[in-house]
Amino acid sequence: MLIDTYGRVATDLRVSLTDRCNLRCTYCMPEEGLQWLAKPDLLTDDEIVRLIGVAVTSLGIEEVRFTGGEPLLRPGLVGIVERVAALRPRPRMSLTTNGIGLGRTAAALKAAGLDRVNVSLDTLRPDVFKALTRRDRHKDVIEGLRAAREAGLTPVKVNSVLMPGLNDDEAPDLLAWAVEHDYELRFIEQMPLDAQHGWKREGMVTAGDILAALRARFELTPEGADARGSAPAERWIVDGGPHRVGVIASVTRPFCAACDRTRLTADGQIRTCLFATEETDLRAALRSGAPDEEIARVWRLAMWGKKAGSGLDDPSFLQPQRPMSAIGG
Repeated sequence: MLIDTYGRVATDLRVSLTDRCNLRCTYCMPEEGLQWLAKPDLLTDDEIVRLIGVAVTSLGIEEVRFTGGEPLLRPGLVGIVERVAALRPRPRMSLTTNGIGLGRTAAALKAAGLDRVNVSLDTLRPDVFKALTRRDRHKDVIEGLRAAREAGLTPVKVNSVLMPGLNDDEAPDLLAWAVEHDYELRFIEQMPLDAQHGWKREGMVTAGDILAALRARFELTPEGADARGSAPAERWIVDGGPHRVGVIASVTRPFCAACDRTRLTADGQIRTCLFATEETDLRAALRSGAPDEEIARVWRLAMWGKKAGSGLDDPSFLQPQRPMSAIGG
């Protein structure tokens, strides 16, 4: 079991498979990209599967989410999914992706054992997509979403970040589109995880702003705390159902008290929080020949030191030194 001093138990593991990405989203990294991790620093496929195996069989992990960077850039992704699906107990598996390449891989991922996907899409307008991501790939994301739905990687969830002056007027249109295509839309407040440290609390599009815009067109009924559980998204029933929309308000409505996550970076570090400034090295233990029992012990010790909250509600918040592309969303 992975338990901390506040009684929270981690059952959800986020695994970053690469720090690389084929987009350059303005809220994540600079246009020129980043200094990528050297290949020897990255965990191998075998190391990733072994660490997930330790987490599932010895530490109580029930759900695994593959992230990046962009996880579809990992050459061995399908094989990793297939091997994790063979673990007993079998964890639930999902993937967070920008959707580029999903049209080619959705069927293979489903056959390997992947259960569902989260796809990032911030706008319905190709020109705004290009401005936000610095790439002209909007059509590819739409095709990837369609392929995921047809492959049965459902529910297909769409993650959207609204940016002032770019797409902050699109919330109602995005929800209408998601309802039409049977996707579950989730808005995410912009978080301070950009490599250039340009995030500012002032002027950000908040959960309150998003809900006010949605209520101008839709009837929203709160799903309630019991239905939410430890999920990061507060959800509302849209126009009486069956569709739902979620808002992840990490900045204005922190949900740290119910957090059930632990994170493994692409270079084998354990992070107890997305916004943590400290990491615990599992790669060194792996490569020094440590047995599974020792790896589990180190992981438990890291989780025991998890802080009470992310610190985002503190005006003097210290931004993590590594960008989201390196630590997984």
